[in-house]
Amino acid sequence: MIAFSGNPLDRASEKRSDGQQLVAMRLSADARVLPLWKLQPLLLGPENATEATELGFVEGELASGLGSRAAIEVFLGLGEKTPYFARDISALPDPLAAALASLGHFRDARSAAALLCPRDIAILGQAKALIDWHNRHGFCAQCGAETTIADGGYRRICPRCKAEHFPRTDPVVIMLVTAGDRCLLARNRRFSGGHYSTLAGFVEPGETIEEAVRREVYEEVHIRVGRVHYFASQPWPFPSNLMIGCFAEADTHDIEVDGTEILAARWFDRTSVTRFLSGDSPEVALPRRDAIAFHLIRNWAERT
Repeated sequence: MIAFSGNPLDRASEKRSDGQQLVAMRLSADARVLPLWKLQPLLLGPENATEATELGFVEGELASGLGSRAAIEVFLGLGEKTPYFARDISALPDPLAAALASLGHFRDARSAAALLCPRDIAILGQAKALIDWHNRHGFCAQCGAETTIADGGYRRICPRCKAEHFPRTDPVVIMLVTAGDRCLLARNRRFSGGHYSTLAGFVEPGETIEEAVRREVYEEVHIRVGRVHYFASQPWPFPSNLMIGCFAEADTHDIEVDGTEILAARWFDRTSVTRFLSGDSPEVALPRRDAIAFHLIRNWAERT
């Protein structure tokens, strides 16, 4: 399974607009709340833990005393009869003081994902993306007034001009360019050492997925792409993207990197890529395994 996908919760969108029902769920004894401190989730267990663990959901009453009265809370959904929420407790100078000290620790979401099961990784992605959006969109983009939260965190309303604002997800195409038994991998200027990956870029307004793939590939490595195949998608909460994975068949093969985003790009044959995937190559490092780029590369390399 691709990390951050497969969220098991019923988002219960039909319940979000009923303020009284949301309050009742939040005040119920079954309610569970995930605290996030500066976008870091609470994990069960000690800070030096290296083995699998779980998200540190706490009882609703305990969570209500964490952070400020104005702390942002969002409704994540229902797991059977249990309502799940997330709460931003960044106002606390010491998030592990008192009640939380015996439960676990706070950890950066990227490294937390390495310790969680697929179910919890997906829930973490939803919680982090929503809290992050609210932290960055507290004021109306139309008139500048402070907005208020509504619909369990899935809408903000401006009391002055009545504009409505909704959590956004930015689509990104991420593609493995192929030519027969070869694929193209590139080194972004942000990468260190011999790290190579697929190409990627944001979808622009008025653009289809296929058009975005072709444009980005040409801009970054000056290669023309013909057929584009959809592979899979991945929610990526850093801060809030939807990675749309594709395979792109090259019509031209001469590489000319842009020198701005891409510093180097090379064609690799399937045998070489298979060796890279096994980690048995000191010259080329591939993307981390929880990234959809890794799944694109592995899927292509394992074809017969």
